[in-house]
Formats: sequence, structure tokens, C-alpha cells
Amino acid sequence: MTVTVRPVTSADAPALADLLNAVIRAGGTTALQAEFAPEALDAAYLTGPKVHCCHVAVDEGGELAGFQTLGRYPGLPEDIGDIGTFVRVDGKQRGVGSALFPVTVARARALGHSAINATIRADNAGGLAFYSKQGFIDHGVSSGVPLADGTPVDRVHKRFALGE
Repeated sequence: MTVTVRPVTSADAPALADLLNAVIRAGGTTALQAEFAPEALDAAYLTGPKVHCCHVAVDEGGELAGFQTLGRYPGLPEDIGDIGTFVRVDGKQRGVGSALFPVTVARARALGHSAINATIRADNAGGLAFYSKQGFIDHGVSSGVPLADGTPVDRVHKRFALGE
């Protein structure tokens, strides 16, 4: 799949809410469990005040194939952004995250960040592999974080250093 990467706009929020809500409903790959209205998604992950940057990948047909957001996360130093990557669940997303990542890295460097943090569910083998492939290294584990139904799932914290 060939994609074009561009900055997100608030006008993308309805399509991206549909994309993210499908990921949430599918389960097993995101710690997010409650679906988002477009306005709430825009404020939290697309253009809100805690968002450092967000980019979308657009496929050959003009459909949004995924997005990657970088923002503030409680407990992280100001110079470390927290990343989230979400792609369509239709099985045709190969390469979307890898196309988005260099753009996010460039923006994080321009903002003066020292690193990017990724927190991934330990049962999300694809997410763990994706971030490792991008060069993230294990930084820590939060053990037994409960899902909405009470099921404990570890969270793996990975870091990508933004040194020169």
C-alpha cells in the first residue's frame, strides 16, 4: 500500500473516530477501551492542547489509513512525548505506521524532545514488534493494569532516543 502522510486537521476527526472505534471494538491491541466521539478524539489526540503533533496516512483512494499522535502523558518529563499509532483494522495497513514514524520523529526533534515513549499492552504482539522495529528499546513494565472488565494486562514501556 502506498500512502501519503500529512498533518491532521479537525475535519479528519469523524473518519479517525470511526477508525479508532473499530480498533477499540476489535480489542486486544489498544489500552483504550471507551469509544470516542469525533470532538473528544480531536481534543485528546488530534489537535488539542496536549497534542505535540498528529499526522494521518492517506491511501491511494483518498481514505484515511491510520494516524500517529504524539503528546503529553502524565508522569513523563516535558521533553518526552508519548506516541500512539492506530491503523485501519481491514488488514490492508501494511507500512502505514512505518510511513508515519519518520514524520513524527522529525517533529519531536524540532520541538526539542529527548525521546519518545510508547506504552503497549503486553498481549499486543504486533504493537510490540512494530515499535521494536522502529528502534524503540524496553524501558519498563507496569504490571497487571486492569482492563475495564478487571482483566490484568501488563503494559510495556518502550523509548526511542532522539539524540543527534
